[in-house]
Amino acid sequence: MPGRLADKVALVVGAGSVGEGWGNGKAAAVLFAREGARIFAADINPDAAAETCALIEGEGGDATAHQADATNAASVEALVAACLESYGRIDVLQNNVGGSEPGGPVEMDESVWDANIDFNLKTAFLGLKHVLPIMEGQGAGAIVNVSSVAGLRYFGGRSMVAYQAAKAGLLQLTRVVALEYAAKGIRCNSVVPGLMNTPLVTARITHQIDAGDAEKTIAGRHAACPMGHMGDAWDVAYASLYLASDEAKYVTGTELVVDGGLTVRCG
Repeated sequence: MPGRLADKVALVVGAGSVGEGWGNGKAAAVLFAREGARIFAADINPDAAAETCALIEGEGGDATAHQADATNAASVEALVAACLESYGRIDVLQNNVGGSEPGGPVEMDESVWDANIDFNLKTAFLGLKHVLPIMEGQGAGAIVNVSSVAGLRYFGGRSMVAYQAAKAGLLQLTRVVALEYAAKGIRCNSVVPGLMNTPLVTARITHQIDAGDAEKTIAGRHAACPMGHMGDAWDVAYASLYLASDEAKYVTGTELVVDGGLTVRCG
């Protein structure tokens, strides 16, 4: 059904893409706009946010780009204020910031742990802190937090202990907020992607693994999926659209796993 977000304002945090192609936030922002939402696209990279908005505007949509550091409280507060100034309300919040660094508790430097917790968990906390009062005043709102199957269980292989802990924390944060605000007309859910093929994933694999092994690693990720291939940003975007829309009006505090069967097989 077209127009699932008609007359709504969607704040997408992490709306750009790292490199060419479609990242989760970029795809979600474009899809939300195609379904009628006005988009406030926030990203730490202003050029990436502007590119997403240009795509939306090129299709006849309404979008505003904003540079923000989602780990910084003052920056997030200013971001939310700017969204209100532009559109007057916030109906949908998608918290989409995240990324991993390898290492277990012994070998991981404390500064890497702190940065990864901030990047994957504090960003959502700050978004919620400043958007929830607005949604409460409106008497309605839908929040979609993008977590990871790494927050559900450990699949073996390389440890990414900070990322795994943060994504598990994000799932519980989502559940708690969902219950606390259920009677106030606000829904809060998680999309839980599995192994995905996005520019961010490719960039991190290339950065973290010797260049000669990156292609082998990507092929191995495809092979590890029961469907024989990784998902992409559009899989996350369509799941986010459902949870953001009124079609999910009786859905809150849950996890929508988008992993091609990975956690079922590994469960």
